[in-house]
Formats: sequence, structure tokens, C-alpha cells
Amino acid sequence: MDAIGVVDTMFARYDMGAEALDELAQCPGYGTRFTVLRRTVPGFKDLAVAAKKLIEEEGCRIVVALGMPGAQEVDKVCAHEASTGIMTAQLMTNTPILEVFVHEDESDDPATLAMVFKNRSRDHARNAYLMLYEPEQLTARAGQGIRQGFGDAGPLGVRPGH
Repeated sequence: MDAIGVVDTMFARYDMGAEALDELAQCPGYGTRFTVLRRTVPGFKDLAVAAKKLIEEEGCRIVVALGMPGAQEVDKVCAHEASTGIMTAQLMTNTPILEVFVHEDESDDPATLAMVFKNRSRDHARNAYLMLYEPEQLTARAGQGIRQGFGDAGPLGVRPGH
């Protein structure tokens, strides 16, 4: 049976991992075709090694890495470092790791920020499933301005090459 990994953090102000697990549990084949393994780490700079271990030691075919950078400038620098670590882990393992960050300063409204946490966590969990089992679904959405978290931006309305 395949495994999809979910790595989240204690630092995030929302249980992103629970949202991702719930979304994956609603996907076709959950429990028969694939299972989900969750690991929680202290902060987003710890995501890369946890994802790499899920791939190399637990056999995950894809990992969703969920984290929340804070609003301060130092948090943005650390988010960049964490992102670089996640990209390196992908290259080292030849396995997709979907980086799912919700920045604390994306909204000043707690309800809006909670909506972004929920939607982005769920949308990327679904994307992980689609990448493994229904990649044509992603191709069908190419160029459509699909966003994870906030509402879709929509396509420009200009065809390529015109």
C-alpha cells in the first residue's frame, strides 16, 4: 500500500495537519490504496528532515509539509531557509514535497487567517493525492489561476501564443 506523508509543526497557530489528514481520508482509495503517516515537529525549519525521513524510512511517495512563518522579518528569512531545505530534500529523494506555508501576516483578521489555514492545508493535501493518482486533473486546471487558501484568481483570458 502506498503512503502519503503529512508533516506539520507545533509553532503554527492552527492544526494544519488535522485538516490535511481529514481531506486525504475523503480521497478515493484511502485505507485500501494508500495510507497517511503524520509527523509533527517543533517549527518549520524542522520540516525538511522529517519529510526526508518519511520518504526514506517510511516509504512515502509524496509528503505535504505544513508550516506557519511568523510576521517578523526574521521569520521571513527563516521561511526562506526552510523552503530551501524542503527543496533540497526533494532533490535528494527525487520525491515531491509540497511546501504549504501560511504566513501569519496574510491577514489581520483571525477568521480570514483560519480560513486560509484550512483551505490551503486541504487544497494541497488534495493536490498530493491528485499528483499520485489523478495527474490529469491537475493538467486540466493548468493556466486557470487556481489558488490554495484564498479564492481563485482566474485565468487571464488570453490564449498562449496570441
